[in-house]
Amino acid sequence: MVPEILAISRRGLLVSLCGVLCALAAVAGNAQDEHPTLAIGSQAPAFSLLGIDGKTHTLDEYKAAQVLVIVFTCDHCPTAQLYESRLKKLVGDYKGKSVAFVMIQPNDPDAVRLDELGYTDVSDSLDDMKIRAAYRQFNFPYLYDGATQETARAYGPKATPHVFIFDAQRKLRFEGRIDDSQRENLVKRQDTRNAIDALLAGQPVAMDHTGVFGCSTKWKSKSASRIEYLKKVEAEPVTVDEANADALKKLRANGTGKLLLVNFWATWCGPCVVEFPDLETTYRMFRNRDFDMVTVAANMPDEKAGVMRFLQKQHASSRNLIFATTDTYALQAAFDPKWESGVPYTVLLAPDGKVLYRQTGDVDVMALRRVILANLPDPDYIGHRAYWAGK
Repeated sequence: MVPEILAISRRGLLVSLCGVLCALAAVAGNAQDEHPTLAIGSQAPAFSLLGIDGKTHTLDEYKAAQVLVIVFTCDHCPTAQLYESRLKKLVGDYKGKSVAFVMIQPNDPDAVRLDELGYTDVSDSLDDMKIRAAYRQFNFPYLYDGATQETARAYGPKATPHVFIFDAQRKLRFEGRIDDSQRENLVKRQDTRNAIDALLAGQPVAMDHTGVFGCSTKWKSKSASRIEYLKKVEAEPVTVDEANADALKKLRANGTGKLLLVNFWATWCGPCVVEFPDLETTYRMFRNRDFDMVTVAANMPDEKAGVMRFLQKQHASSRNLIFATTDTYALQAAFDPKWESGVPYTVLLAPDGKVLYRQTGDVDVMALRRVILANLPDPDYIGHRAYWAGK
């Protein structure tokens, strides 16, 4: 009995030790995911980051300015987007007043899931930052920290945008929001502007901390979530159905109640095959909103097996069709009598059937996404549609 009791005791001790070790591991893991925000009064942490201009920028580069404003922001976040114009205005208003502005993109692009790109044309890579900056004509340095996130860990931004303002000695004097509402017409308190003005006047900042509102910082620890989401999407069933003239007329009328992107393509069409992944990514980005996509293979019906192989390789879980007859001219005319050339042929339809975008040949995917964003209803984030419509 004694050996058995000892064995049971040892097993119990091992279980207890395992429980303690697992708990410690969990605490350590949570600690790694926690990134404390820089405390008021702290010295500005040094940084050396590549900008969209191809140059490396450092903290010392801005030492001549009486006030240094560092804003952590990004491309994909709709809140950050709505603050872009206000940031540009701040930079313009303080030009020549010894205030330096630096915008830093802290997110790891590999930690941003496709379903988090429903309000953007691009993600948060350095190349994507260049696209956004050119499109919105940024007038400030825009630096990339997504590769290592060393600077983000030193400053601890909780969301985008998150502002850090330093005095002439580079002591942190304000940390928090730009203003008190993401809707510009509802703003009552200009927190960042107030802090800058106080420091320029040699006065203490009355309110040196506020909460922030926006999209959470995408730390590298979130990359596993992106991979899991992508696996889930790629496991969705892929189908292809035959479409006759009546089906294509119905498709053109767009009875979905959503924006509908229709792409005619073929396995033997080089440009079609090249652009197909971008269109599929676009579908995955926007499909959780009032958006749908249908692909139509202009292959003959007896080529269905080849079409299916291609669609499966692309994990194309959108609705997929193939011409039901060999009379391709009649099927083209059934969808659009004015379509008299080849593929690829891409059309974006409004819920009432109005053509919002039409392209014969290669699609400019950035232009297409911006048309989609400018026409998607925004009852859940009012003001976002106007951002993309340029209003």
